[in-house]
Amino acid sequence: MPLCDSAHSACVSRTFLRSWRCHPKLIFTEETLGLKRTEARDFTSRVNQILKNHSDTGVKILEFVFDDRNNVNTCHLNSWLQKAVTPGIEKITLFLPWRYREEYNFPCSILLDGRGNSIWYLDLTNCAFHPMVGFDCLRSLTKLRLYGVCITGDELGHLISNCFALEELQVWCCMELICSTIPFWLQRLSCLTVSECDMLRVIESTAPNLTTLDFFGEPVQLVLRESSKVKHLKVGYSYTPNATVNTPMVADKFLAIKHLNIHLGEDYDDAVTPTYDYLSLASFLDACPVLESFNLSVDQSDMQHDSVFGDPSLGLRQILQHKHERLKKVQIIGFCSAKSMVELTCDILKNATSLESLTLDCIYGAGTGAISDSVRCGPSRSGKCWIRSQAMILEAHKAVGAIKRYILERVPPAVKLNVGGPCSRCQAMDVMLPQLSSV
Repeated sequence: MPLCDSAHSACVSRTFLRSWRCHPKLIFTEETLGLKRTEARDFTSRVNQILKNHSDTGVKILEFVFDDRNNVNTCHLNSWLQKAVTPGIEKITLFLPWRYREEYNFPCSILLDGRGNSIWYLDLTNCAFHPMVGFDCLRSLTKLRLYGVCITGDELGHLISNCFALEELQVWCCMELICSTIPFWLQRLSCLTVSECDMLRVIESTAPNLTTLDFFGEPVQLVLRESSKVKHLKVGYSYTPNATVNTPMVADKFLAIKHLNIHLGEDYDDAVTPTYDYLSLASFLDACPVLESFNLSVDQSDMQHDSVFGDPSLGLRQILQHKHERLKKVQIIGFCSAKSMVELTCDILKNATSLESLTLDCIYGAGTGAISDSVRCGPSRSGKCWIRSQAMILEAHKAVGAIKRYILERVPPAVKLNVGGPCSRCQAMDVMLPQLSSV
């Protein structure tokens, strides 16, 4: 039953009223309130009516989700939180429109006097949150998600410093973060996600049981120190112009990482910035002595790097590093003819002494499960491929040529090579490639 109907029933039925007053789940959205689009501005009055009939105790789950057309005054929002957040509450979700990001300051006071001690899940979107030194109100918190929240690195530290039960931390689009420090006493923290925090420069963690780290954004200094149990590392560089620079040499050793995923996306020129050196990714491999699988995906509509078919006087570079003795599976989706990508692939073949399979797919997004499918990059109904540009069809042909000329002969007999090229539905086009030796 929608919340508004429940509230109306409580007005006419004493039995229903008694049960409604202690209803443990309050989810306020246009849908649950039964609001039509033309009634969006009635959001405040509906919530006021429902909370008026509810007691001040018994709420376990509280959610507020609204947008600009609901025209909610921040004073009303404060009063709703003050009434509904009581001792025993377990889950709070607050999803506000973007304009509230600096306009609304989430009141720390509602978590005082024991009212926050039972909360295990806190999800805040588009607001400001400024915990002070000594903030100690969320001792049961296991999952924290902040999206578009105005919070500094120091304030984030105040927020989580006493969250001894914290297991998962997600920080998205928090533009005031410059340095994020995760203390060692968060012994239950196992999963950390940091995404699109544009001002962030340093992520430092000493949490001893961190096993999964997912990062997307501009390159940052990553310091794990005692967080040597990280097994799953996923890195994605942002789409902002010139955000992607060469991967720095990694100072720390990721002693437990077995699976590494790296995603590179195009900037506003529809390409991964041409100054990016794919070979620099070898520093990550060197820092992961027990790595078993490496997945690299490159999403772009144009390839602007120096091609391996360029100046013939420039040979392939090699770098000195340790053998990747445990690396068994490598997959590069969006493989192209960039010289530095060919160099990275050759480096892996030389140093991964236990390699079992190498997948080079020249079509990003076609799906690894269909690498041998002749129509894998075109739905059967359309009869056409969905590849975004003619340039990338041409580039896919060049990439296959690069594999034939520079990589195939370097693949050891024990390694299974899977190559995904243009499908049978790609438009026929004359591809001008250097003369390839027979393979």
